[in-house]
Amino acid sequence: MNLAEFQLSQNQSTPPSGLSLALQSLWYDAKGDWDKAHDLAQKEGESSGAWVHAYLHRKEGDASNARYWYGRAGKPVCSGSLEEEWAAISEALLAKR
Repeated sequence: MNLAEFQLSQNQSTPPSGLSLALQSLWYDAKGDWDKAHDLAQKEGESSGAWVHAYLHRKEGDASNARYWYGRAGKPVCSGSLEEEWAAISEALLAKR
């Protein structure tokens, strides 16, 4: 699955099968369900979950919490747009599938 297919899947009522918790989190975020996205990011024990968690707290406006999670993910704090970050994380995680 590539980024365009992942984005198109958001027209469905449920995420595609086989997605990691981190990708499911991004899927629900794109659908406007921040709480579900946050819950899934917290459950993902990999650094990918921490990266998505950081993005979600940045989106929420909680910069200090976001910095913490970027550190846990081993990623620099993002300064681009939220849309660019969402796409970059999605592409990176889709490439690992």
